[in-house]
Amino acid sequence: MTHYKILPGNLYPKDNRINLYYLHNLFKVIGESVSLQMKEGHNIRIPITAGMWGGSYMVGMDDGQAKTHVVRLYSIANLPQNTPLDKKENFERLMNIYQQTSRTTFARYGLNLVRPRWGEAIPYSNKVRPTTALQMWDAAGRAKFVRIFFVWNEATWEEAIIYDMVRNVKVLKELLHLGTRPAKKDAAELKFLLQDVLITYFTLYSALTPDFVEHAAPIIKDLFHQMINGMHSEQAIEEQYHKVYSSALVYGFEEALKIPYGKENLDVEKVEDWSVEKINYVPDELKEKLVPALQVPWKKFQSNLEKKYGARDAELK
Repeated sequence: MTHYKILPGNLYPKDNRINLYYLHNLFKVIGESVSLQMKEGHNIRIPITAGMWGGSYMVGMDDGQAKTHVVRLYSIANLPQNTPLDKKENFERLMNIYQQTSRTTFARYGLNLVRPRWGEAIPYSNKVRPTTALQMWDAAGRAKFVRIFFVWNEATWEEAIIYDMVRNVKVLKELLHLGTRPAKKDAAELKFLLQDVLITYFTLYSALTPDFVEHAAPIIKDLFHQMINGMHSEQAIEEQYHKVYSSALVYGFEEALKIPYGKENLDVEKVEDWSVEKINYVPDELKEKLVPALQVPWKKFQSNLEKKYGARDAELK
């Protein structure tokens, strides 16, 4: 995993829009802090890799500031298997430390995280060791919530993001499968789906076939333009949903994953049935295409922030 420095600055530098580079680093540092607390407080060694989940970082401004108001703050964290965490009481300890550390960290930036809830199994994750989540709501109203996905196998942040795309595509397919009629859903839910379409496209871009990119690019460009400008109208949301549905974009996403995983005898349509050893597994073919692309935005943000603030590290204060 590429090392990203914590640079001087604030989570919300201006216009109440979050800096995605700083958020990514906050999640990383929270994971490292929790790991240290588990070791010092309970003599349990649990290495944790963590960072942002979601693709807004791929379209951030040059210094990492989000182009729109990001109010759902997602993280992905990777936990090792076959450790003391297999005991319920130790996992409870981990969740308690994680929510306390998250609350303290985000309080520095005006968030008041309350009502922690954890234990939910995430759809289409591994049946034996399902991905689970910790969620906290922001009572201060600066964000809607912080949600952390826990995936059961050690991996780099980049590997975890790629692996989770397999599950994410299955979720998208529920509402975009051409074998069923377009779903009647609330506009807010459809907008969230369309955001996931953008995330998936930008995350998998370097692995998509040229023919599919040629087909999808104008659709994605229009969707992105609409999304970045708010897309508050229910009619506009429904129009974009039907365009994405009829264009069969989800099948191009699936193809980018299906072929390389298929070479490893892994069926992406049955990811929940894979052996637990294959959680967070990414074929070399996909890593070669996608890992460098996933690192590019962070390197750009870091370079531009260093020019602005200087190249020194800074403590989170």
